[in-house]
Amino acid sequence: MIEVKNLTKFYGSFAAITDVSFKAERGEVLGFLGPNGAGKTTTMRIVTGFMPASSGTVLIDGFDIAEQSLEARRRIGYLPEAPPLYNEMRVDGYLRYVAKLRGVARQDIEPATERVVEVCGLADVQHRICGQLSKGYRQRVGLAQALIHEPPVLVLDEPTIGLDPRQIHEIRSLIRKLAGERTVVLSTHILPEVSQICDKVVIINEGRVVLEEQLKALPAGRSLEEIFLEAIAREHAESRVSSAEEMLEEVGAGRSGP
Repeated sequence: MIEVKNLTKFYGSFAAITDVSFKAERGEVLGFLGPNGAGKTTTMRIVTGFMPASSGTVLIDGFDIAEQSLEARRRIGYLPEAPPLYNEMRVDGYLRYVAKLRGVARQDIEPATERVVEVCGLADVQHRICGQLSKGYRQRVGLAQALIHEPPVLVLDEPTIGLDPRQIHEIRSLIRKLAGERTVVLSTHILPEVSQICDKVVIINEGRVVLEEQLKALPAGRSLEEIFLEAIAREHAESRVSSAEEMLEEVGAGRSGP
């Protein structure tokens, strides 16, 4: 359903991500895990078509996100780190507006709105103004707008960041309820989120994928935290070795020069 191949993104001379590749199969929940600044959000923006890659490809249900952008994006529901709400609109009016933007047929807009209001637990606030909602309800409305056109792929970037423990539990429960019906990519730096919700984990550090594995295939008796820290430490060690080798090559080239 999602296939990411050799993604690289430069900002000037800085490589935010380098040669990132992973797959998420139909119906699978993939946890895209990494420390802050690892390149998660950059990758998610490229996967969802909000930003072009410097090189590499992304296939959504067989459609290239760059070459067949419209077809690919029709199949994606995206919740960025900051929910894209219009603060002056009422929740139900906002969802109807998003449905129109997403190409939902006119006769289906009201049923679609009622469906996501129920699924996301928004019945008590559907007539309230978005700007007056709590952080937890704003996240729920963000999920609702991502689901309004019934996409087969759902991409969530840090969906529980800034929430209190009760709100985190509610959002995680909602994501678990959505799992199985569609392919879900959950970008996060919170390890328990991946352990509780996901089928597969991809760990990224300093812009590079350091691990891609099914959770059930991880070594028995070892926590995800241990595996995460080990993968990060291994990547740091390999980076230091690589940097040292490059310095030796430069020194050698200087000595052999005129």
